[in-house]
Amino acid sequence: MFLEPHYKGQRSGWIEVVCGAMFSGKTEELIRRLKRATFAHQKVAIFKPSIDIRYADTEVVSHDKNALLAIPVDKSSEILKQVGEATVVGIDEAQFFDDELVDVVQKLALDGKRVVVAGLDMDFRGKPFGPIPSLLAVAEYITKVHPICVHCGNLATHSYRLSAEKSKVLLGEKDSYEPRCRNCFNMGNIMDFHQNE
Repeated sequence: MFLEPHYKGQRSGWIEVVCGAMFSGKTEELIRRLKRATFAHQKVAIFKPSIDIRYADTEVVSHDKNALLAIPVDKSSEILKQVGEATVVGIDEAQFFDDELVDVVQKLALDGKRVVVAGLDMDFRGKPFGPIPSLLAVAEYITKVHPICVHCGNLATHSYRLSAEKSKVLLGEKDSYEPRCRNCFNMGNIMDFHQNE
């Protein structure tokens, strides 16, 4: 379990990234960390991309239905305008933000804020997703979480899309995606390829 670092007498700004496949508990971990900050009487601001309305318009919600109030934004630059006096900043579904998110997050950390970012590290094709790879490069702390492969029971690393939809962004839940390990993900892709021939 991640325990928050504490440096007496030093600036407190840093970046934490929680990443992994769908259904791995990324948002659950983000919520856990932000609740701990709230219990410690720290000022917390939470942001999410405005396109993510699967569970709620103005909440960050885990698949287990745990939730925290959040500010939906269209562009990552809006975070800087709305962060206010918060000392802890949470950002969910970071893969849906523009590439400027990396600069925004670094500015927040340089301003002494603790920034906790959660998002998918790979898209449904198994390719790096949005600004997540660059966030991993600049983060002080990285936590990669894993769901369980629904086919073999091993740790899953990929989000397998169950539909034939080809667009990169397809908001969905268990009806659209399932977690798979590397082998089961690739076997599924091979079978899909042969079915489409």
